Amino acid sequence: MTSERPQMFPSQFETIAEAAERHDVTFEFVTGKLRVKPMPDGDHAEIVMWLIECCMTQRPDLRLHPGRRVLLSGDCRTKPDAVLAHRRAFAAQGEWSDPAEVLMAVEVTSHDPHANRCDREEKPVAYAKAGIPVFLLVDREAGAVTVFSEPGGGRYGSVVTLTHGHTVEVPEPVNVTLDTEVLKEFVR
Repeated sequence: MTSERPQMFPSQFETIAEAAERHDVTFEFVTGKLRVKPMPDGDHAEIVMWLIECCMTQRPDLRLHPGRRVLLSGDCRTKPDAVLAHRRAFAAQGEWSDPAEVLMAVEVTSHDPHANRCDREEKPVAYAKAGIPVFLLVDREAGAVTVFSEPGGGRYGSVVTLTHGHTVEVPEPVNVTLDTEVLKEFVR
């Protein structure tokens, strides 16, 4: 299996992913590889809700959509923990969202080492290649938040990591300030 010869075709993946959702299993297709996305635990859900509150308070013109599927490229289909977009950006779209509408993709790590490696290594490349302006990674294992921005050439030009407890400035086009002290409650 290589990027020239993926495990399956994207259309095959979409059929499998749709069937799996009915059984509370989430699959992603990242760089031609099938990935199982762990079901979120309560702490994970609380972090996503905290981010929704932060975004709604500071940027009421935007919406943070949990679990919206994104069609990144020919060999990449992801279901970020959340995506930030302008209000009504996904109206009249099917289940797979256009990455051009996404201002920020958000991933919160789980307790699965394979999924965490994907969140830390593969998804920043995939989101940068798709031109998503900001990727926010809440890394519970590391106790840190990483903001990837300035996509270009298949990577993010700016990568800033701060441990929980610091104030994190999420740059344009998001323009949100996150007081991450609360995240210390969700590291186990």
